[in-house]
Amino acid sequence: MSAVPQPRTDTEPAPTPARPARSAKRSLALALLLGAAGAGLALLASGRIWARGTAVLAQGELPRTVTGADVTGVPGALAVVGLAALVAVFAVRRIGRIVVAALLALSGLGVTVAAALGNADTSALREKAADAVGLAGADVHHVTHTVWPWVAAAGGLLLLLAGVLALVFGRSWPAMSGRYERTPDGARGPRRAPAPPDLERPEEIWKSLDRGEDPTR
Repeated sequence: MSAVPQPRTDTEPAPTPARPARSAKRSLALALLLGAAGAGLALLASGRIWARGTAVLAQGELPRTVTGADVTGVPGALAVVGLAALVAVFAVRRIGRIVVAALLALSGLGVTVAAALGNADTSALREKAADAVGLAGADVHHVTHTVWPWVAAAGGLLLLLAGVLALVFGRSWPAMSGRYERTPDGARGPRRAPAPPDLERPEEIWKSLDRGEDPTR
């Protein structure tokens, strides 16, 4: 009596989750959130009061204030550059994406450094004091600084983190579709071939003849 062969059981490997795709989506969402928040904070802080002081007059003291834009225009300008770079990351690929991501990181670093230096800068207050007094080199007293320079610095750090994420994970991020990109000959591409005419409709046959096409093909 021969032994009955046992049925062969092949165990299929369990499907592994798409971890690279998930990490790419998470890093993309995090970079967008950090970049938008950082640029928003830097722009918001640039328009707020950074320092207060008093100019001494013969009649008394005159309070003076300066905003972040009065102290330095670097954080606001670099915030706009960083925001544009954040959007441009999706319009370029390969080497271009690395360059744009580096620009995003450098913009954030520049915002942070400029805001930290502007926190201790009193030249803008002295200029306003000189305008109020009418004398060049007028001094300003009772100088106090607000928290807004550090808010701008925090926005720069967020932009810097967004740039670092783009440098590390940017290769796996999606890019804009090339559907509407121009082909080398200047035409829009790719284009679909025209549908064949319906031979049961006489108007379709006449249209194809007007175009110089053979409706029987």
